[in-house]
Amino acid sequence: MIKVNLRQAMVDYARRTGTRTTYAEIAKETGLSKATLEALGSRSDYNTTLATIDLLCEYLRCDVATLLEHQPDVTGGRESNANKN
Repeated sequence: MIKVNLRQAMVDYARRTGTRTTYAEIAKETGLSKATLEALGSRSDYNTTLATIDLLCEYLRCDVATLLEHQPDVTGGRESNANKN
């Protein structure tokens, strides 16, 4: 599973810039909806687009690795395509 670490990226942004940001401010500056940002910040299973990730990386001045994290599926769910061969 890919996890979006939006809240942590926002904390990192505040540490780097000295400016705290909110979902409302990010929404205003990026054009993303506040509801989308809230879902990204609270739902580990939220499926988003690369365009959204790109906008967030631009706004938060971070790279993709700061925003995204791969977590192995420990629930016994779907196998990855790499493991099926």
